[in-house]
Amino acid sequence: MGPHLMRRPPKYVQGFIDRHGKPRFYFRRAGFKTVALPGLPWSPEFMAAYEEALAGRPAAIGSERVKPGTIRALAVSYYNSVAFRSMKPITQSKHRRSLLRRDRQGGGKHGDKRAATIQREHILKLMAARADRPDSANGLRKVLRVMMKHAVEIGLRADDPTRDVRALRPKSKLGFHRWTEGEIAQFEARHPIGTKARLALALGLYTGQARQDVVGMGPQHVRDGVLNWVRGKTERTTGIELNIPIHPMLRTIIDATPSGHLTFLVTEFGKPFAVAGFGNWFREQCDVANLHHCTFHGLRKAASVRLAEAGCSPHEIASITGHASLKEIVRYTNTVDRKRLARSAMEKMKTGTFSVKPVARFDNKRKKS
Repeated sequence: MGPHLMRRPPKYVQGFIDRHGKPRFYFRRAGFKTVALPGLPWSPEFMAAYEEALAGRPAAIGSERVKPGTIRALAVSYYNSVAFRSMKPITQSKHRRSLLRRDRQGGGKHGDKRAATIQREHILKLMAARADRPDSANGLRKVLRVMMKHAVEIGLRADDPTRDVRALRPKSKLGFHRWTEGEIAQFEARHPIGTKARLALALGLYTGQARQDVVGMGPQHVRDGVLNWVRGKTERTTGIELNIPIHPMLRTIIDATPSGHLTFLVTEFGKPFAVAGFGNWFREQCDVANLHHCTFHGLRKAASVRLAEAGCSPHEIASITGHASLKEIVRYTNTVDRKRLARSAMEKMKTGTFSVKPVARFDNKRKKS
């Protein structure tokens, strides 16, 4: 049995062995078109087809199975809207997962509720249930906001109940865990130069890009020692091209890693990674290095902090990372500046003199002559 069959297939996947002894897998999900998936679960070709099926439009039959005016009916309408279909597949998948998770947590009953009766207090209650997971609560708020906007556009509602609902403040100002220098060294010790895992780490650290960008980078994007790239997240908004000089260490690691492909990172089959497949694979590399709490996203934060500690301004950091907003970068630079000032203050304290000069005593009463 192959290594890919050892793991449980992704959600909505059903498989069987046909009469010829060949394993076959299908994507089956209510309201969606049934899709035959190639290869074995978790293989590159399988995951590429799976992501496409997961992000695809609901089948027409889905709209016939829902009750008009319900949240589920609104979701089907939203999935067929121009706004949703203009999103990138990865964003579509996030929106679907958020809504499905909400429905599951409600025992599948939320989807049958009427969209027109949802009030601000209902949304506040849903977010309060996720108070210990601010990112999850804010993600749900974001999805509900675009859905309620769609409800207003199609005449299902006259108002938007999410309009005055504020986002929850995360417990940590830095959000997801940022890799420390010790954790980076631990990963490097387990995955030496020349391995695919070390190359993945270096691409994250020395470009500051997200996983959806790193999996598409290749030699063709490098000209005269500069990586020319447009972030996938902002491709349809700002479309600004980043020009990132290749760091000498990254150059060394790229040259030492077997390649010859259009992308720096490839699967064991020599094909580019699917975004979800890469995330799962890198998660396993972190586990091998006993860094179970680290993720690829944390490398983007680590890269920003390294640049801040090198004395880069927020705008200089953004020219590498491509952040659309400087708010998060400013937090990094402010933290680094405070640490730098604290060290400077302590050094002055160490080199200073602590001999206390006598203080003249002033008596209100004059001595009698």
